[in-house]
Amino acid sequence: MPRNILITGGSGYLGGSLLAELKKTNLPAHGTTYALVRSDEQAEKVKAQYNATPITLDLEDQSAITATLLEKQISVVFYMINAANGDSQERFFEGLEKVKQQLGIETHFLHTSGAKIFSGFAQHPTDRVLSDMDDGLYEIQKRVAPQIPLFKQAVGANNKIIAAGEKYGVKTYIFMPCIVYGKGTGFGNRISIQTVAIVKAAKAMRRVCKVDSLEATWPVCHIHDTTALYLALLSKILEEEKLQNGRRGYYLASPGSIAWTDLYKQMATALDKRGIIDDDTVQEVSDDSPEEAGKALGCPKEFVPVQMGGACALQADRGKTIGWAPEYPAQHILDDADNEVDLILNNI
Repeated sequence: MPRNILITGGSGYLGGSLLAELKKTNLPAHGTTYALVRSDEQAEKVKAQYNATPITLDLEDQSAITATLLEKQISVVFYMINAANGDSQERFFEGLEKVKQQLGIETHFLHTSGAKIFSGFAQHPTDRVLSDMDDGLYEIQKRVAPQIPLFKQAVGANNKIIAAGEKYGVKTYIFMPCIVYGKGTGFGNRISIQTVAIVKAAKAMRRVCKVDSLEATWPVCHIHDTTALYLALLSKILEEEKLQNGRRGYYLASPGSIAWTDLYKQMATALDKRGIIDDDTVQEVSDDSPEEAGKALGCPKEFVPVQMGGACALQADRGKTIGWAPEYPAQHILDDADNEVDLILNNI
């Protein structure tokens, strides 16, 4: 029986790009692709631009979720919203268990988490490479005790989802986007997060500043290659191929890491060229720079490093085992900084 798919976050940067590329991709045989929408306007755009079937669903209503999954015979869910809270995600598992029983096929749930949840901010090790194929990644996730409440909640969400998969017999996957860049291809948000934060802060302060004293690195990935890993996973699911899942189901899309300092320098050059900042010098962190940046980003000064700094030692290995191969090297984010700045300035 052809599998029906549900994708959330169609108006977002990642979800929209996935749905847009899905339309152009020759996937293995499948049934209906449903896209979660919140308005009639989104529904029309989903039909017109993604060739997907819009669906509305109250994510707080357990009964409605279960009934919808059964009625639509949805056996694959790609959840691409709200990485920090696992409550809504948990409500899908009872329905997916019943679909599995009804159709006699495996059911699948992919949760979009984030590299930040596997970084120093979440008390993950940063003094050694942390492969997404590391057999101990789940155990690290279980024992870390983040001091920042948001990260404590987000780590808990990953744990909840894996536990729910084991309880209900649903295969789960934790997808970990990193610094994603490049133009989104969906109808909604076209820009990312961390690069946008650098531009917003610099524009308000008229300078680019470091936000912490770390000389740290972070994995990066072009939106095209990030979407390609989602599609590779979906293709393998539709082909009924065995994928690592559950406690070993971590997937990072990244060709490698770059130093924050190098990214700051390249973006400062692009911003200075446009007269957005006073000069292209990357200034050292000062007592007042986090507070100024926080005002520009709409967050407390303590949270500024989370937006555009920090250390993450994740390395992408598992995707390569299913045929994923990134087109853009890590260096490309630095080489393409001028285009990235232009994209951001035209969309903020």
